[in-house]
Order: sequence, then structure tokens, then C-alpha cells
Amino acid sequence: MVVRTSTAEWHGRVEDGGGCVSLGSGAFEGPYSFGSRFKEEPGTNPEELLGAAHASCFSMALSLLLTEAGFTPTRIKTAAKVTIERAGNGFAITHIALVTEGEGPGLDSKSFIAHAKTAKATCPISKALTGVEISLTASLVEKTGTAAPRRSAALRAAQQAGRTS
Repeated sequence: MVVRTSTAEWHGRVEDGGGCVSLGSGAFEGPYSFGSRFKEEPGTNPEELLGAAHASCFSMALSLLLTEAGFTPTRIKTAAKVTIERAGNGFAITHIALVTEGEGPGLDSKSFIAHAKTAKATCPISKALTGVEISLTASLVEKTGTAAPRRSAALRAAQQAGRTS
């Protein structure tokens, strides 16, 4: 059994206070505040961290499923857009949009999408979030000669939306 630990420390009132969140591995430590969560102020927020956890977990699950099916994925890139809204007297995470693209020799779009759907249902973070609606857009990257692969339109749109929201 593996146990991972992260910590958060908060000081002050929610509207004008602030805190610091850190990963037990030491890979990340950063500030968070009301402004970084509900406005566009610097710092991180729980939803951004949850999105990173979900995107990375999903990508690893998809890689495992593709490998077990005999494919060798060369790249899987996933964006997770986490929506938080007012709900009753508080807030709730109401939706996570996963947008993934991948590539690998011999991999066809139909197989990639089928395995992506299975990964969405079986990755541990998805399982932990059973009360949240999770949508998935999956696409196989088209190779263009010897140039770098083109990102899918869906991933470009998700990344653009993430920069502006």
C-alpha cells in the first residue's frame, strides 16, 4: 500500500487570508488564497491541483490500458478543466472536462477513444470523484510528415479556455 501526503496551512479570514500548499514529495509548494481560487490573482487553488492530479492519473491509466492492448503509446497529453460553482450555502465541484490526445504506432482513433473511455471510468482519481460529472474528449494526433505532430483541435480549445477562464 502506498500513502501520499500533502499539506496546507491557512492564516486569517477566508476573504483576505492566505495559505501555502505543499506536496509531501517536495515537487511543489505554493501560495493559495480566495483571490487565486475565485478571481485571477496569482497562486494556485484546490481545483487546479485536483485537475493536475486527475489529468496525470488519467494519462497513466490510458497508457497502461493501451500497453496492455499491445500498443506502444509515444505521447498522451491531457487537460482537465475543473468547474466550481455555488451550491446551496457553499460551493461544489460540478464538472471536470478531460480533453486528451495521444499518439503511437499502429494506434487507430477508434481504439484510442475506446481505451480513453475505459481509463476515464477506471483511473483512481475518477473513481474518487464519483459524485462529479466527468466528460471526455479524446483524439488521436495526426502525424504530418517529419514535422512535429499537430495538436488536436479539442486540446487546443481546452488549453485556450484554460488561459482565459
